[in-house]
Formats: sequence, structure tokens, C-alpha cells
Amino acid sequence: MGTAYRAAKGLLAVVGWTGLGVGLWFAVAPDETRRKEMAKDHPGSEQQTEKQQRNALVMSVIKEAAETNENVASKQWPWGK
Repeated sequence: MGTAYRAAKGLLAVVGWTGLGVGLWFAVAPDETRRKEMAKDHPGSEQQTEKQQRNALVMSVIKEAAETNENVASKQWPWGK
């Protein structure tokens, strides 16, 4: 009986501390609108926008290459030599 009681008590302690940690995490973590606001003010956001545009351009070239039999590697790429 003593071993089962200690195991139940330990399990309850682990569950309790985990619940407390999760509750504190949700209390302190910013909501979705605040995260977007923080990301917009981040100094690297311009670079990220440029990366997204470049990735979209690369994906469009890959899509074009998949849809044609032409050798798109010999074409002039829109962003450089």
C-alpha cells in the first residue's frame, strides 16, 4: 500500500508541476496579434520579405521548367547574371 501511495503522490506531483508550467507559459506568452506585431518590428523582417520574394521567384521558375520541354537553365534569370 505504501509503494502505490508514493507512486500516486509522485505522479500527482509531476502532473501538477507540468500543469503549473504550462499555465505560466500561456499566461506569459504573447497572443497571435502581438507576435505578428513583434515580427513586423523585428530588424530582419525586410530581409525575410526579400527571401520570400526570391523563393517565390525560384518556385515560379521551377514550375515553368516542369511545364515545358525547353531548357530553362540557359535562360536569363530575373534576379542576376
